[in-house]
Amino acid sequence: MQHPFIKDLSDKSLEEIQTTITNLQGKLNFAYRNGHTSLIQQLSMAIDSYQTEARKRLDDLYKKQNLKSSVNVSKG
Repeated sequence: MQHPFIKDLSDKSLEEIQTTITNLQGKLNFAYRNGHTSLIQQLSMAIDSYQTEARKRLDDLYKKQNLKSSVNVSKG
């Protein structure tokens, strides 16, 4: 589920998005340890928003680089 207050992440680089995801996951771990249910829900939605944007950008990057999504492991 997307966070309702995170609308547009187009101004952030992929590296900034990945750094933000890492920071939010650390905060999420803290919230789990302390049992802050509402904070857990908010952080989970925020992480989902950032992960969706990162996934979209990586998919676009793979399309631009013309990478195959499968690996051939057959012999010979």
